[in-house]
Amino acid sequence: MEEPFEQSGVRGVLHQPETANGNALLLTHGAGSNCQAPLLARLARAFESAGYLVLRYDLPFRQEKPKGPPFPAGAARDREGIERITAVMRRMVPGLVFAGGHSYGGRQTAMLASTKPDLAAALLLLSYPLHPPKQPENKRTAFFPELRIPALFVHGTGDPFGSIEVLRDAMSLIPAATDLLAVEGAGHDLSRAADLAGEIRERLEALVPA
Repeated sequence: MEEPFEQSGVRGVLHQPETANGNALLLTHGAGSNCQAPLLARLARAFESAGYLVLRYDLPFRQEKPKGPPFPAGAARDREGIERITAVMRRMVPGLVFAGGHSYGGRQTAMLASTKPDLAAALLLLSYPLHPPKQPENKRTAFFPELRIPALFVHGTGDPFGSIEVLRDAMSLIPAATDLLAVEGAGHDLSRAADLAGEIRERLEALVPA
């Protein structure tokens, strides 16, 4: 069941499973999108069907303006929003909380996690933007050595924000369990990844020790 959600200054869509497994997933969007992104909606419904409580939500910058990219100066506020909603979700379920998002949303979640090692059980990073297109020298991985939360990267082989090979090298900097699901032929929008929701869930769960 899907219903509007608004709490602690965060808004989104909450997916209530018919039979709950006690775990939760938080998903947020990229710089040019919002919580209604088809990729997030399809993944949320798949996880909901598997028993997860799922919230796909808008970052603070998107609540302030309906269109356009975020201002770099506002990134800290976006991370504050992620921290608030993660705390809310932790109170709503007795089990594990997984967090992540697409592109910018996943990056901000991971940056926050590098300073908050108890933020989530594991991260789901969809199309992590390793660098701006055609600027491989400008890597966005400086915090990777501080990331001590397991992370699953789901990445298209045609993503201009970073190749699979560059991503594999970057993942080696993370001192925690990591996994990579390469989506053949997919670009940065990663639309094909929704068809792999079952595998994504299994790999994400496998990163957390039993």
